[in-house]
Amino acid sequence: MNSFLKNTVRTLALTAGFASLIGLSACGKKEEAPAAPQAAAAATPARVYLVGVESAYAPFSAENEKKEVVGFDIDVMKALAKKIGIEVKFVPTPFEGFFNFLAQGDRDLLISAITITEERKQSVSFSEPYFEATQTIAVPAADTRVQKMADLKELKVGTQSATSGDDLVQQVLGKNNANIKRFDSTPLALKELEGGGVDAVVADEPVVKNYIANNPNSKLRTVSDSSFPKENYGIAVRKDDPELLAKVNKGLADLKADGTFAAISAQYFGK
Repeated sequence: MNSFLKNTVRTLALTAGFASLIGLSACGKKEEAPAAPQAAAAATPARVYLVGVESAYAPFSAENEKKEVVGFDIDVMKALAKKIGIEVKFVPTPFEGFFNFLAQGDRDLLISAITITEERKQSVSFSEPYFEATQTIAVPAADTRVQKMADLKELKVGTQSATSGDDLVQQVLGKNNANIKRFDSTPLALKELEGGGVDAVVADEPVVKNYIANNPNSKLRTVSDSSFPKENYGIAVRKDDPELLAKVNKGLADLKADGTFAAISAQYFGK
């Protein structure tokens, strides 16, 4: 074998050996480790339902010294929220604009001794009634002129704007009667009565009685009228949210069934 042939054979052998080593290396190569899994997406925060409440309507809803809204309606809503598994935040809201805040989506629910009326049902949906009340007339204890609603016709009468008490006064005195004095809250109307600025105030009986009980120096008394209709309070939700309404009604029924509602009621109004 000449030198050229020997060199050619040697070159082919080396090439074959090198290729074999590469093949073995490829076969023995470890698979790349899988990419680390991406961090789990952050959990979507639970929705917080905004509840419009009046902040000067004790014993249903009023601010305490810490500026917290407390009262019967607040405790009912807290228990209801827990029962149906939602989170709520109470937002003080002027009653005169209550239903506009709800309609515009700035509030999800409303609670504050809201009387269910056919007129209001045109714009909002109400839960099943959870409280029955009526109106009453507040007058100075020494004033004997007022024995019934009709006796207010010639007097200056205070009431809270946009309430059922306001509607009742309008029916007796006339819608545009200058003797109707409207206030932003019932306590303000009663304070005006104490000072002699009005002769009487018409408002929800539980609120008036609560005010007199907590202000013994006010020297006010209440006058009932058998013609006053019974009123039912309800929780208001938007008409386009039937699912929430159904939850609220189910929650109220459960609170009444398990005794929670009765316990809250007894705390504020006795047995």
